[in-house]
Amino acid sequence: MTLYALTIFTSAFLLFLVQPIVAKQILPWFGGSAAVWTTCLVFFQLLLLAGYAYADWTTRKLAARSQVVLHVVLLAASLASLPIIADTGWKPAGDEDPTWRILGLLAVTIGLPYFLLSTTGPLVQAWFARTFPAGTVYRLFALSNFGSLLALVSYPFAFEPWITTAVQSWGWSAAYVAFAALCAASAWYSLRGGAAARGLREETAPDTGPAPAPGDYAAWLLLSGMGAFMLLAVTNHITHDIASVPFLWILPLTLYLLTFILCFEGRGWYQRRIFIVPLAAIVCAMAWALHEERGIMEIKEAVPLSLVGLFVMCMFFHGELAARKPAPRYLTRFYLMVALGGALGGIAVGLVAVKLFNTYYEFGVGLVVTLLIAAYVTRLMHSAVPMLMLAAVGFTGYHVYAYFGYLAKDTRVMARNFYGTLRVKDIGADGEQDAVRRLMHGVIMHGEQYRAPARRGEPTTYYGATSGVGRAIKALDGSPLRVGVVGLGTGTLALFGRPGDVYRFYEINPQVVAVANSEFTFLADSGANIEHVLGDARLAMEREPPQNYDVLVIDAFSSDSIPVHLITREALAVYARHTKRGGVIAFHVTNRFLDLAPVVKRIADEHGLHAALIADDAEDSDLARTDWVLVTRDKALLERPEIAEFASEIESIPGLRVWTDDFNNLFRILK
Repeated sequence: MTLYALTIFTSAFLLFLVQPIVAKQILPWFGGSAAVWTTCLVFFQLLLLAGYAYADWTTRKLAARSQVVLHVVLLAASLASLPIIADTGWKPAGDEDPTWRILGLLAVTIGLPYFLLSTTGPLVQAWFARTFPAGTVYRLFALSNFGSLLALVSYPFAFEPWITTAVQSWGWSAAYVAFAALCAASAWYSLRGGAAARGLREETAPDTGPAPAPGDYAAWLLLSGMGAFMLLAVTNHITHDIASVPFLWILPLTLYLLTFILCFEGRGWYQRRIFIVPLAAIVCAMAWALHEERGIMEIKEAVPLSLVGLFVMCMFFHGELAARKPAPRYLTRFYLMVALGGALGGIAVGLVAVKLFNTYYEFGVGLVVTLLIAAYVTRLMHSAVPMLMLAAVGFTGYHVYAYFGYLAKDTRVMARNFYGTLRVKDIGADGEQDAVRRLMHGVIMHGEQYRAPARRGEPTTYYGATSGVGRAIKALDGSPLRVGVVGLGTGTLALFGRPGDVYRFYEINPQVVAVANSEFTFLADSGANIEHVLGDARLAMEREPPQNYDVLVIDAFSSDSIPVHLITREALAVYARHTKRGGVIAFHVTNRFLDLAPVVKRIADEHGLHAALIADDAEDSDLARTDWVLVTRDKALLERPEIAEFASEIESIPGLRVWTDDFNNLFRILK
């Protein structure tokens, strides 16, 4: 019993620990986008499905010894994949859809070890059920989810802040070797049982419960699929439409796993009569919050509402799923359908919705479908309950529809791809001097332009003449300038361009390039020669010859979820190679939650460069408050009156280590 439990716990812990380890390795190659994590989740769900299919097939079709020999051989073969370090040959060129490259990279790097970890839960439970017929086999499923939850929660606290990515990869690989030994021992031990000795065929199983009906398979598929669907839909909604807060993605996945633990632990935590009314109430509240107040709620209200809603929804889905679990002899089929449902739910959000919808419609659709399922499940309960559910469906459907209408109102462009959603909206009436056209990426504004012809050339948002980047450009404007800009947005910085200047914009999202050229005029009206480089800026600059920039603007940090790979020691070395000796590297570090200025100061110190913080309150103007850090080899540049009078010292953070491609610690810089 202890051997089986330890094997399952270890496999589940490693199963979820490897996900952030590998994702963190490849995030810098694909722009640090949150979609990288979603794509990784889809891959892991697909491989989990493959592992469960393998467990089901070998349990039903192979004799005990054949199954054990096959599994031990695969365990040994998987060791050849270690250590789990991604090959740099998978770095993107910059002009392709990253989804398939990420899936291929993961398959090569972690495919076989992850596949075998995925088989462990159902396979070892099948061995346990035949070795200990009187045991409570489904409690091992709860143990498995507890191991996954522990890995998920421990990574950002116990591993990421203290251990480099390379050491994490080697440490995980060593732990996987120990798991392989445990799993092989469990496999050989299972041969000692009487039933196992006669073969692990289904007909020899000790349990003789009824075979699942077609309706059972459909229910398993639907309930598990909707749980995974709402996990990703709520995660996208929180991180894109409410607040792009660091580490926020951990909370939905934690609650998702917790509901599995509670529902399969065996003590009746889920009871339909208790959960069904709160389910209707919370889903209605989530739909109302989408529509009311123009879809804008305070973070401290919107995030808890979404998380509580996800918990109640997943308790419903997983509780109903647990209530329909079959006799232990059919458990591998049950887990196979659960994995298939999870994979389909993940694919629906991570792959299909990206192509089908031009914004995150799946969240609202999922709310309505959740209540439709609940209405069907409760159709035979007391007459008041079905009526309540139908009323909740109508209420939710109305507010979701109204929300979709609000998104489209006054919206000129609404587009979605791997990198998220973009919306271009006109604010204010035509003819008003303050009317603007605004570009939004989720909840983050990426720039705006006055619509009145007389004001189209005025600086807006983060790019006023008194901002750090404005002062840097002005300090060097004695001759034609060559300016590089990481992050295009609406192209506002191009308005500083004069004849003879060159402004070269790096942008990873092709839809941003299209929108900046079609919906805004900063680029077309600029006196400078405008150049575009499509793809991740850092990868592009690593391949380019020195560009000899007078000013290099690193403007990818206005979102609260930052691409860390653009603010490391190695990244600054790349920037310095492209900047003239008397030039400036301007980091835009405005951020609600993270204090990025000390990070820039640390990497500047590592290279012997000078840094100054320009904090601009933009008083008596419509401009946004900004923080820019100017980094240069030329200390005299920072001592010029037009910069020095407005510069301030960067306060260090005790214990802050220099960020590298192999190490960063967001917790240390939380405000």
